[in-house]
Amino acid sequence: MGYGFAAHGFAKLARGPDHFAGILSAMGVPEPHFMSLVVIFFEIFGGLSLLLGALVPLFALPMIVILLFAALTVHLPYGFSSVKLLAVTPAGAQFGQPGYEADLLYVAGILSLVIGGSGPYAVDNRLISWIARRRVRVAGEEAGPAGARTRT
Repeated sequence: MGYGFAAHGFAKLARGPDHFAGILSAMGVPEPHFMSLVVIFFEIFGGLSLLLGALVPLFALPMIVILLFAALTVHLPYGFSSVKLLAVTPAGAQFGQPGYEADLLYVAGILSLVIGGSGPYAVDNRLISWIARRRVRVAGEEAGPAGARTRT
C-alpha cells in the first residue's frame, strides 16, 4: 500500500503539480493549486510512512479522505471492478477505466494498520519501545536511594 501511494504521488510530482491542479480545477475543487500540493505531499509521505510503519495513525485520515474523494468523484461512474477487460487483440489486452474497488481496498488496508498496528518491525514500535525504556531509566534515576524522589 505504501509503495502504491508513494508511486502515485511521485507520478503527480513528475508531471508537475500544475498538471494535477488542472485536473482538480476541472473537477471544481477549490484552491486547486494548493490542494494538488497537499495531495502530492500526503501521497508521497503517507506512502513512505506506511512502508516504514511510522506515524501511520497521523497519516491515515488524510489518506483515507484522498481515497474516498477519488472513489466518489473519479471511479464511481465506472462501477466497482478495478479491472475491466474490454478485449484481447493481437496487440494485447485492452482495459477500460477502473472502478472504485482498489480505493476501498486501500481504505481497508489503512484501517487495518491503524487498528492492528504496523507490525513488529515498524518504526513506531521501535520508537515506542525506546520511549518506554527511557522513561523507566529516568524514573529509576529520579527515585534515588530507598525510593525517595530527588530533584534533577
